[in-house]
Amino acid sequence: MTGEEMENCLYYGDNLDILKLYIKDETVDLIYLDPPFKSNQDYNVLFEEQNGTRSAAQIQVFGDTWQWDQAAAKSFEETVEKGGRVSQALQAFRQLLGDTDMLAYISMMAPRLVEMRRVLKSTGSIYLHCDPTANHYLKMLMDSVFGPENFRNEIIWYYYNKMHDSRKNLFPKANDTILFYVKDVKSDFTYHQLKEMREKPVQQLMRKKVDGRMVNVKDEEGHVVYRTKEDRTIDNVWRIPCLQPAAQERLGYPTQKPEAVLERIIEASSNEGDLILDPFCGCGTTVAVAQRLNRKWIGIDITHLAITLIRNRLSTSFSGEAKYQVIGEPTDLAGAKTLASGGLVERYQFQWWALGKVDARPTPMDQRKGSDKGIDGNLYFHEIEGGPTKRIVISVKSGHVLPRDIRDLIGVVGREKAAIGALLTLETPSGDMKGEAASAGFYRPEHRFTEDEKYPRIQILTIEEMLNGKKLDYPHIRITTFKKAPKAKRMKKSKNKQSKLSEHTE
Repeated sequence: MTGEEMENCLYYGDNLDILKLYIKDETVDLIYLDPPFKSNQDYNVLFEEQNGTRSAAQIQVFGDTWQWDQAAAKSFEETVEKGGRVSQALQAFRQLLGDTDMLAYISMMAPRLVEMRRVLKSTGSIYLHCDPTANHYLKMLMDSVFGPENFRNEIIWYYYNKMHDSRKNLFPKANDTILFYVKDVKSDFTYHQLKEMREKPVQQLMRKKVDGRMVNVKDEEGHVVYRTKEDRTIDNVWRIPCLQPAAQERLGYPTQKPEAVLERIIEASSNEGDLILDPFCGCGTTVAVAQRLNRKWIGIDITHLAITLIRNRLSTSFSGEAKYQVIGEPTDLAGAKTLASGGLVERYQFQWWALGKVDARPTPMDQRKGSDKGIDGNLYFHEIEGGPTKRIVISVKSGHVLPRDIRDLIGVVGREKAAIGALLTLETPSGDMKGEAASAGFYRPEHRFTEDEKYPRIQILTIEEMLNGKKLDYPHIRITTFKKAPKAKRMKKSKNKQSKLSEHTE
């Protein structure tokens, strides 16, 4: 790929592989990464229901992957065998930590940071977001990769509005750490001093030196002259609230960061037209802010679910005007079959990808054995503005399908009182299956434009048809499957082109 082709791309896959395969040396101006914090818990995606009938639903993406196993040991050995400071650092970590999960985390992060340094321009910067679980180890690892001389700041993000931990004998946690490094401190690296508006302007006396001493300046009428100081330099403690459940910006993703955090990073260490990389892009906050601030961007994530979230976020924030490519998704039937033929994680990835193609979202794994048994995903829509939320229940099949799958789906539609049921299948349905689907009749909207307006109650859509652009057939003026991101607003610029972040003041 050429440098132009790399710009504004979403990549699905392991960021280590993507960095090696697609991103050229010294092409990126700014990197922000917010990797999992090695918090000894499952990493989950939370979705907030849009129809108001349920509390937040939980989808487990995969368990804690930072475990000392063969993959971690291989990553450790490959990095150590290359020699140099990073090799020495990993060996020292092993002496200190032993073959633990924390060593696995560091061993997995090390080669990724090495690749990030490779793709970063000599004038570029990198911001690593972490918390106390591993930030002290990551600081030493960053020193070994980028050099301690290239460390610029430890930024403290103080989220003063977070609900505090109620455990006894514990100071409540209210901050994260962001480690700021440059590629080469001797280069003319990009940095803009940021200002913010003071909550209360400060009045300063105008003074000048007269006969060796400072005196107050007065106007022609003898009145003392004051100067109003309205802004302040932003220091390394960022007092920015975290996203509360009711926040307009919040999309229901558990590790979602406020756009204000990314605004500061991107404004401080890049210029319009620069290329921004986020190798753990999650729900796409970096991507959305970079798009809004007229930067080019690359986002990488290991789940099709994240790619679907980002697609929806860009579509709603920028009214469909954001231009980008998605690399790594199936583009033909052979690619879809390859994705579906893997292990358990890959089969879930296939489900998430297929559901995303029809604007649906997965059913939480912990609900599939309960009331939502037999439902892999849901699509919510409105027939008219202000009307009731309607639901399509969806089953996804990557293997052999039979007429009983349709009969089961008919039962689920009745049980759930859903408007429509849909089967997304990799295999071509038989004539008997089509007959079973036809026997379910039609869904007639409450608000019809014509008396004969109707839609098949049970619909079968093959993956091949989806790849050719076919969609589910239903009446809708608006889809509410995913919470819509707010419309993007342009940042205000001061005369000296410095950012004025007046919303978050001390």
